[in-house]
Amino acid sequence: MGNSMKKLLPYLKSYTKETVLAPAFKLLEAGFDLSVPIVVQKIIDVGIANGDTGYIRRMILLLAVFALTGLASALTAQYFAARAATGFATNLRSALFRKIQAFSYTQTDRVGTATLITRMTSDVNQVQSGINLTLRLLLRSPIIVLGAMIMAFTVDVRGALVFVVTVPLLAVAVFTILLVCIPLYRRVQSDMDRVTSLTRENLTGVRVIRAFRKEREETVRFDKANREHRRSQLLVGKISALMNPLTLILVDGGLIALLLSGAVRVEAGGMTTGAVVALTNYMAQILVELVKLANTVFSVNKALACADRLEEVLDLPTGMPQHSDDTAPDSGFSIAFRGVGFTYAGNAAPSLSDLDFSVSPGETVGIIGSTGSGKTTLINLIPRFYDVTSGQVLVNGKDVRASDPEKLRQKIAVVPQKAVLFKGTVRSNLLWGNENATDDELWDALSIAQAKEFVAQKDGGLDALVEQNGRNFSGGQRQRLTIARALVRKPEILILDDSASALDYATEAELRNAIRKLPYRPTVLIVSQRTASIRHADQILVLEEGRIVGIGSHAELLKTCPVYREIYTSQFRKGGDPA
Repeated sequence: MGNSMKKLLPYLKSYTKETVLAPAFKLLEAGFDLSVPIVVQKIIDVGIANGDTGYIRRMILLLAVFALTGLASALTAQYFAARAATGFATNLRSALFRKIQAFSYTQTDRVGTATLITRMTSDVNQVQSGINLTLRLLLRSPIIVLGAMIMAFTVDVRGALVFVVTVPLLAVAVFTILLVCIPLYRRVQSDMDRVTSLTRENLTGVRVIRAFRKEREETVRFDKANREHRRSQLLVGKISALMNPLTLILVDGGLIALLLSGAVRVEAGGMTTGAVVALTNYMAQILVELVKLANTVFSVNKALACADRLEEVLDLPTGMPQHSDDTAPDSGFSIAFRGVGFTYAGNAAPSLSDLDFSVSPGETVGIIGSTGSGKTTLINLIPRFYDVTSGQVLVNGKDVRASDPEKLRQKIAVVPQKAVLFKGTVRSNLLWGNENATDDELWDALSIAQAKEFVAQKDGGLDALVEQNGRNFSGGQRQRLTIARALVRKPEILILDDSASALDYATEAELRNAIRKLPYRPTVLIVSQRTASIRHADQILVLEEGRIVGIGSHAELLKTCPVYREIYTSQFRKGGDPA
């Protein structure tokens, strides 16, 4: 068994009893199966030859006992194997989910969402199936093959020599095909990642696809990936399909040789008819078990390929390294950027360069710039979703890399660009901000976020149903609920990343005024495309291609920053409300 599967086996530890009992009962069943040809030989050579009907009845009764006991053993083994495999998969999925939850943004970006979904679903299912088959058949089939050979020699040594030739040939054929197929299974799973990625992309962006009438292009793109996946599956399928014909040809050749030599020897009186029947039954058992073993090993090898992929995820280091705090010169500031540069993993060009600015406690800062200028990247560095490539980000005078991420993020509430709500109720979503919040605190947060009115009108109020992704709310309502969720925390630092883009100017103005009047005076960072949303901020940062090209108040920037003035003028001319 591969190293990766060995590393995953600890997840079977809580099912040790089932892991032992499943193969034990399968071996018991194998023992009964190996005894059947000997009983049949006795019936022919003793009972039928002597005309002893009483002996025949006793042997038939013994066969019935073997059959029933074997069936009971097989069912018991199936139960324990299924229980162990299912429990293993449950433990493994839980470990994978915990691991993924501990990933930083960089690690999630590097691995990819689509492949993580495939690994938690398809790969885990393959490994579960491999464990199930291993417990049931991987030990039983070799024991039957070996046992049948040994039993054949007890029946007739000369006749059993056919087994000595046939079984090694079968083993060579089976394992040659396996060695060819193992790397191909890994390719199949990689192609599955691609199909999953495209499916997820299309389901997430279905409205955009329809709005731009790109159904045909997306269908062509998916069909191409699907055909590639089909080709790789067909290739490995065609090779693995050689298994059954090859084993049948070899075993049938052995049977022919056995029957020919047996017939001659029976005719000459050197061998009994019962012995020929027994040897034939043992050869048939070997055929059946080798076919089972081949299919089992195929499944186990698929499981091993999937186990390698799962091990890659489990082996990734989680979280972010904690650095020593060797500077604390800016303790008077709530937030400070000192020569900050940042480059995404795999990108050649930096996304942010030479950022220097400070934010005092309780200050409101606006951040504006064209699409792709680095606004969201900048605010993602404050709660340490990403680590800076150069420079320092300080929160309350302490480098965020020297802070405990959990304690750091308790001080910060981030409302992302995309409003994300989870299936449940309004209450359950708001309690993400503070699980101990009272109903009064929830209603206060909703009131500040300008969401109190529409929540009160919903059936159930705070207990109103929220569907997956909040699809039973409008875009503006979702944004206000996510802002309320952040406000429930009463954070020291509130970051609004273009989170009011779906609100009208009047509602947004009321929201800004309500946040400005908060009694606990949080430091507020507002990322926006609208100058009207940030013009009343204490200071405004203007970003262009990852650099600060202007910093100051609205009035100052209109005089000194051409980029800001151009944004403001273009919006004002298009009817933007400058008030």
